[in-house]
Amino acid sequence: MAARRGPTFRRRQLGKELRGLRERNNLKIQAVAAELGFSHTKLARVEIGENDLPRVGDLVALMDRYGLIDKHDRETLLQLHRESLSGEPWTPYRHVMPSKMPTYRGLEQDASSMRAFQPDVVFGLLQTENYARSLYLNAKPVDETTTEYVETNVRLRMERQELITRTDGPLKLRVIMDEAAVRRMVGSPAVMREQYDKIIELSSLDNVTIQILPHRVESYRAESNFAILDFPDALDPIVQVDMPNTISVSDAEREVQAYGRRFDTMNGSALAPSGTAEFLNQLAHEWT
Repeated sequence: MAARRGPTFRRRQLGKELRGLRERNNLKIQAVAAELGFSHTKLARVEIGENDLPRVGDLVALMDRYGLIDKHDRETLLQLHRESLSGEPWTPYRHVMPSKMPTYRGLEQDASSMRAFQPDVVFGLLQTENYARSLYLNAKPVDETTTEYVETNVRLRMERQELITRTDGPLKLRVIMDEAAVRRMVGSPAVMREQYDKIIELSSLDNVTIQILPHRVESYRAESNFAILDFPDALDPIVQVDMPNTISVSDAEREVQAYGRRFDTMNGSALAPSGTAEFLNQLAHEWT
């Protein structure tokens, strides 16, 4: 089945190709930017796919500078450029997203698989609407946000869940949650019981694997939540890590491998996926 190819994916592809051309010509990014009248910061962000390249003339100038003369290769980059400029379905939510979240959101929808760890709260793609709303309402007076901000973020979170339930190439998801993430009360006991039912329901999907890392197990635990995205082709894997008021998104091989080791280590200590429903049903009984 053909994989989705959204604008962010295409922008990342284009940036990767341009970076490869520059490096094969042994050119420094500052030198190219100065020669063509670009900001070197702008060109750096284009190469990692964070910024688009609005003017086709800028792309042509880069291809000329890098000595790309093959017509087929030039047309391939021009096509990537055209596809990178179309709108994203989440664009109306950009104003409520933390820094770099739009880039991650665009890549998320094109990923073939995701491995994620969440230590504190239920993982976002598994949350019920009531649970998500309760989280945002708890933070509302502290962060001084508005009711509109809360509802917009709840809608965005619910729409993102289409990644794992869509019939056309659903995301293959593997999630490990620390026991604290599912034991911590959010909203009310009724909200928690509903949330447990949702997790159990989603865990029955062929493309979803959910594991709990219980408190009683002495093992390594990552300090922050993270997600590793893999793509079917063309793009290198990326890792996303939450940070205060922003997120980190990196495709550096060393960093991706480091988080992969963390996930694998916790996977070895977590309950088997078959034990998730029993564990959550026991917690639900405690709330009752």
